[in-house]
Amino acid sequence: MEACGGTTIAPERSACVGEQEHAEWIRDVRRAIREADTDFFRVSPWRYWTDFVVSLVAAYTAAGLYLSAPLGSWPQLVAFPIAAFWLYRLGSLIHEVCHLGEHEMTAFKTAWNALVGVMTLMPSPFFTRHHRDHHSQRLYGTAEDPEYVANVMEGGNPASLAVYAAAVVAFPGIVFLRFLLAPLSFVHPAVREWTLRRASALTLNRRYERRLTAADRRAILLVEIPCFLRAALIPLLVLLGLNPWTRIPLLYALAVGTVLLNQMRQLADHHFEGDGGRVDLEAHILDSCNFTTNDPLTLLLFPFSIRFHALHHLFPSLPYHNLQAAHEHLAAVLPADSPYHALARPGWWSVARRTLVGAANG
Repeated sequence: MEACGGTTIAPERSACVGEQEHAEWIRDVRRAIREADTDFFRVSPWRYWTDFVVSLVAAYTAAGLYLSAPLGSWPQLVAFPIAAFWLYRLGSLIHEVCHLGEHEMTAFKTAWNALVGVMTLMPSPFFTRHHRDHHSQRLYGTAEDPEYVANVMEGGNPASLAVYAAAVVAFPGIVFLRFLLAPLSFVHPAVREWTLRRASALTLNRRYERRLTAADRRAILLVEIPCFLRAALIPLLVLLGLNPWTRIPLLYALAVGTVLLNQMRQLADHHFEGDGGRVDLEAHILDSCNFTTNDPLTLLLFPFSIRFHALHHLFPSLPYHNLQAAHEHLAAVLPADSPYHALARPGWWSVARRTLVGAANG
């Protein structure tokens, strides 16, 4: 079961209406989605596969040109931002893999992990659990929330902002070493347990401790083996003379560029106004953002309509390709004084600026 709007998401698609008492306007939003003529929870497999294949071809083509072009040449310089963007877009589909039901589109999830998760060292078993914890009403906005940016910018001052930037730059290297050194985690059960709980989530929040089920342990082990082989292959090909030594810094730069785009997006997923304590569902949603404009930065940083982020937190099982249509439906049927309308923000920078300035001013 997965966190849904602060409660639970059943594996099957539903309107996610729980038994808890929530603010009247949230009940109105859920009722409007449940009673709509359109089934917004219906998954369109062809849309998932189309977005996946297009992003895969574009990302790997641009990355191949970037890696094979002469060092410092204009084709390489031009290919770099294109490759970083498409790799970010391709990698963003891990979010959609996470929110699919356990037995839903298994071929798609397998293909994504084999062709992307392993190749880029970000397999979905290292993301799904902590992302669902981010949606959990028990953890959202607390110090253990793995995706709450305020937890990484500790202290809200220039020094913490610098630490955050350094963490973004270091993150690809940390992930690489996590998989390259994976066999060492088996030297002792205590080391293995620490590795599973503290080093098996793609998060910058060092205080996050992963809760593990037996299924989690099996899933992690299943992807660790091919990810170890992939990580080991990078330096091995250089040592064998099959790749130039520059391949390693080039890959690292590409990984940093991709992670940077992701962290830039996270600066504006929420307002990050929590004080570290638990909040109710209404505060959770009001702390989240819907970006309804089509300015270039917003479209760049929020692929696959995840810019309707507050709506996503209300209905985590709502397929990404239906978010905009569901938002437009709510905008049309909800009363003018519904707080839902106030979730709309003019663009990414309008929120990200407050996050960054707040951190800079302390």
